[in-house]
Amino acid sequence: MKKNSKYCFLGIFVLCISFIIISCAKETPNKLSSELLPVEGNPLLSFRILLNTGSVNDPPGKQGLCQLTFSMLANGGSKSLTFKEIQKKFYPMAASVGLRVDKEMSVFTGTIHTDNLEKYYAIFKDMLLDPGFREEDFIRIKTNQLNFLGKTLVGNMDEQFGKEILNLIMYEGHPYGSHEAGTIETLKSLTLDDVRTFYKQHFVQGNITIGLAGGHASDFLQKVIEDFSTLPEDYTPRLELPEQRMPEGLEIFIAEKKTPATAISMGFPISISRADDDFFALWIAGSHFGEHRQHLSLLFQKIREERGQNYGDYAYIEHFIQGRRKYPTTNYCRQQQYFSIWIRPLANSNRHFVLRQALRELKKLIEEGIPKERFEITRTYLLNYTKLYAQNLGERLGWKMDSKYYGYEDFLAEVQKRLPNITHEDVNRAIKKYLNFENLYIALITEDAKSLKEALVANTPSPITYANPNMPEEVLQEDLIIQTFPPDVKHEKVRIAPASEFFQKKGLPETE
Repeated sequence: MKKNSKYCFLGIFVLCISFIIISCAKETPNKLSSELLPVEGNPLLSFRILLNTGSVNDPPGKQGLCQLTFSMLANGGSKSLTFKEIQKKFYPMAASVGLRVDKEMSVFTGTIHTDNLEKYYAIFKDMLLDPGFREEDFIRIKTNQLNFLGKTLVGNMDEQFGKEILNLIMYEGHPYGSHEAGTIETLKSLTLDDVRTFYKQHFVQGNITIGLAGGHASDFLQKVIEDFSTLPEDYTPRLELPEQRMPEGLEIFIAEKKTPATAISMGFPISISRADDDFFALWIAGSHFGEHRQHLSLLFQKIREERGQNYGDYAYIEHFIQGRRKYPTTNYCRQQQYFSIWIRPLANSNRHFVLRQALRELKKLIEEGIPKERFEITRTYLLNYTKLYAQNLGERLGWKMDSKYYGYEDFLAEVQKRLPNITHEDVNRAIKKYLNFENLYIALITEDAKSLKEALVANTPSPITYANPNMPEEVLQEDLIIQTFPPDVKHEKVRIAPASEFFQKKGLPETE
């Protein structure tokens, strides 16, 4: 009997401990997280208030609400100070509050000299924790967001416009399938009450990671945590995303507008991210094929340097946003990623030729792999180039925070460990496993879209001419092959719509 009582007591004890552990685990997401990067003697302090909330959290029919709400914090007043008053106080401190909103995360940033830390933080804190939500700020910020979508993006940013069309067709019907700024229709319907409601629901402790880097970071962190602990203890569960839809053949969408140059973006979803071992091998392949704004890029060499077609041609194995200078910006982490090629605007007369050329180079990459000497050059290049990614406090902190998202202590340090062990065979195996040249989404911004569609479907030869009469003979001989390279384009797979109709409503515009 005593023995049974003993086991009964042990069983109850284990159950109690298990209950406590489970309860704590359930409570943990409701609390603030923090990332500290102390740098002794540094006179600056960099802030990053990172939220695991983005445009995927916009309620149905209210696309653009996340960006509008967080813009009200970063570019509006607090209850104690108007936006103009904040600007006047920030100016002599050379200070500001930055904001970036993506699909699954948003981040507020700021850097200040420690001499001005107390004054800056008092304002920064109130902007985020005690926003004014004034009607005049709401009207100004909402109008700016509407003008960006309806005028700036569509009218003056063809390169970015092309990338956004690629996103729309690649994620049609998917939570990623809307611009972060929303649509003209949904934005017009948003109210200040919508903003207040979104703020209350999502600006909560469990969604927030407080990042600090620089001098006095360790001493200051506890104060920031205490201030942000006044927020409600809650969190937004990570959205369960549907499987990404692969294109079936070449699925092309042409945005038609009067323009002297054609912008091209193409790509398809891939099943890996930085969290996967194969990422490092595929990264070498992507860098070889299209490193951003680098002469190393094969596309850059073939399209720009040999033929002078445009300013640059690049490829990426994950969502890429250029930050300061030309390095990738941090805090754009996503559960799902994609491969893409970006052809910067080129003469309309050469659009068919260059589209063919890019597809042919992708086919050659997949079928032939990377030459051994290019593998060695690219791997060495990446080992050294990535050392430049984090040159200031904000960048170092951003990479540190992204590392945790993908399961690393320090991703950039991991790069230095992993890349030397990647082999030529690893890279070519990853290319064949994850890349393809037959199934792509392709977005073009150009004029006379109907004639381009007819030429693509009919596989009409697209010879190219040069102003330079002394083009190398090997280039001219290769051009003869490119001009008849036969991508399989089906009539029903090419859609056309006026550029002005994009972002008016959710999804893609009606097509001809």
